[in-house]
Amino acid sequence: MSETTSAPATPAVEKQTQRQQPKRELTRQQKAAAVIVSLGAEKASQLYQYMDPEDVEQITLEVAKLGYLDSGTTEDVLNEYYQMCLTNKAVTEGGLEYARAVLERAFGSQTASQLLDKVTKSLKNREFAFLNKADEKSLYAALQHERPQTIALVLSYVDPQKSAAVIDELDPERQVKVVESIATMESASPAAVKIIEAELEKRFSSLMTTNNVKVGGVDYVADVMNNLDRASEKSIFDRLSTHNADLADEIRKRMFVFEDIVTMDDRSVQRFVRDCDPKDLVLALKGANSDVANKIFSNVSSRMAQSIRDDLEVTVNVRIKDVEAAQQRIVGVIRDLEEKNELIILKGGKDDIIA
Repeated sequence: MSETTSAPATPAVEKQTQRQQPKRELTRQQKAAAVIVSLGAEKASQLYQYMDPEDVEQITLEVAKLGYLDSGTTEDVLNEYYQMCLTNKAVTEGGLEYARAVLERAFGSQTASQLLDKVTKSLKNREFAFLNKADEKSLYAALQHERPQTIALVLSYVDPQKSAAVIDELDPERQVKVVESIATMESASPAAVKIIEAELEKRFSSLMTTNNVKVGGVDYVADVMNNLDRASEKSIFDRLSTHNADLADEIRKRMFVFEDIVTMDDRSVQRFVRDCDPKDLVLALKGANSDVANKIFSNVSSRMAQSIRDDLEVTVNVRIKDVEAAQQRIVGVIRDLEEKNELIILKGGKDDIIA
């Protein structure tokens, strides 16, 4: 009697199975977070430096909440991101007609029209950009007592789904007036738009809320933060702490900063010092506390320790940013060696070491 065995799944079958699984639907904020994660910590930290502090705060929260994404969903997000980058570049360099010709050759006429529609809306709707960060409840709270014409003007700059949620909260009579005003609106005075925009932005500073949920992804955020310069790191933590102190503390526990050298075992200190530029050690110690300095001095030869002390005495008028840059380079050396398992970093007091 022959035994029946099931044949292992071929790559084609596995790929087909993955396609059959429903892909996760992501918000725009989640898509942005997915792109940040896909870039890797080093490139993501470089991108952070070109973003507004509020955007950094929001996307950091989204990255922390993102959790697991399957490869299919990630691929779709990155493909969409690539298409939007290409569209923006084509529009900027050659105008709408040039962009349409390029995109139609690349993606076909239907996709080209969809991409151009998104980009042209983005270009037209630079006003009220801060509204994109508001949830429906905050938006309704800010607009509920305004005239229907004002509500219509503001909602014409907002995502349709968000506008619909606000209109849904209005009483029936005001709903009709707002919808009618939006439908018949052709243009608005730039001066009037600026006045309303300034007033609403002031109002939103006290109404806007952040969804403070701490779920997965904290390790990755800590990795990104470790790659930022010290000034940006401090700025982000200062802002994040006011909204979500627990999350800020949790990220800090997962990070490694220059001052954490005091928590390292002696062999690990001896290992990273060998790979450091002596000039960086002098600059870094110029702004370090005595505990860090003593930790390093006790793990180098007496000759090297004396050489560093001599250099410290003659090194004067050092800029803070140069000290911080040197400290960050040393942290980079330590983290690279940790990735190669050549030394140990203690994070948040959760690691145990067997000597």
